[in-house]
Amino acid sequence: LDQVFSMALQKQSPEIPKSGQNCCIGILVNPRAARDVRRLVTSASSTPVSERIAICHRIVRGLAALEIGQILMMPDRDNIAIKLKSAIERDRLSTSVNMPNIHILDMPVTDSGQDTLKAIQLMVKAKIGAIVVLGGDGTHRLVAHACGQTPMACISTGTNNAFPGNPEATIAGLAAGAVGRGLVTPEIVCHSNKRLCVRVNCEDTIPALVDVCITTDTQTGTRALWRSDRLRKLFLTFAEPGQVGLSSIGSLISPTTREDNNGLVIDIDPTAKEFKKLMAPIAPGLFEPVAITNYEPISINQKCVLDNSVGTLAYDGEREVTVFSGDRIEIALDRRGPRTIDMTKTIENIAYSGLLINDDSLQSRR
Repeated sequence: LDQVFSMALQKQSPEIPKSGQNCCIGILVNPRAARDVRRLVTSASSTPVSERIAICHRIVRGLAALEIGQILMMPDRDNIAIKLKSAIERDRLSTSVNMPNIHILDMPVTDSGQDTLKAIQLMVKAKIGAIVVLGGDGTHRLVAHACGQTPMACISTGTNNAFPGNPEATIAGLAAGAVGRGLVTPEIVCHSNKRLCVRVNCEDTIPALVDVCITTDTQTGTRALWRSDRLRKLFLTFAEPGQVGLSSIGSLISPTTREDNNGLVIDIDPTAKEFKKLMAPIAPGLFEPVAITNYEPISINQKCVLDNSVGTLAYDGEREVTVFSGDRIEIALDRRGPRTIDMTKTIENIAYSGLLINDDSLQSRR
């Protein structure tokens, strides 16, 4: 056993920061994720506030293992950050572990997506080393738009969670801490993601991370999509098997990975004379028939121009922009999306570098 430990320690980086007290990590919790109308029309479940706090608590424990000193969080009307801060204070009374200090951002709460954008802007200004995000595809889209190249550790707590993974929160905290402190090489453990950039009448909109869909709905309404007969053209950055949501349509006809140098474009029209009907899980527990008339890959940096669409544009499963006949829509796929932390690679690097091995105790056994 000592020989195994010695081999691991020999691979350790020559210069590792001794303290993480000056390292700051962000935690972004969307308190409204998984609370849309799909709770009523599908079998989608919701994540209660108590569970969101418990997830955050485990993230903090993971960060504490690497002596992260500071955490920034967004305020919200459910007081998730305040309740977590109280739980961490109780930890300090019952454990010898140095727990991070939680700072709640000084900003107004509007209970909308603007809170997420503002919070991330403040976190980036504070030079956080990494950010852990709790939410679905829509939440991660907003964070990605504002965080620039700050690495993201993604945890699913939304409705359709094609973009974020579902790691154990303890490990997500550990991985974010390792990246944030520079204990692992970001170029090795972080991925650059694809995204779909959309311009409407020469105006840029916030890029999508998973899908952009043109629908026949004339109003954004409740925003969430669950009616397949209103879908017309679907653009996907990736379509990996095992997901629900609009990306599941692509995964069942032409699986496309995040690493592939292409996305997918699917034409849908239930009024066409000829189409192939596909049953797809477009929401949790909801299979809907999708009338597919054509599909083909879209290459990196390829631009598609549309000017005869009437309806709405949906980004990552939520309708946002109303379009009219004559509006010019430009959609392009690129690889300048957010950097996400690969949990497996990060923990593997932690193992090889011996970051969690107590070499003092090893020396005493010798």
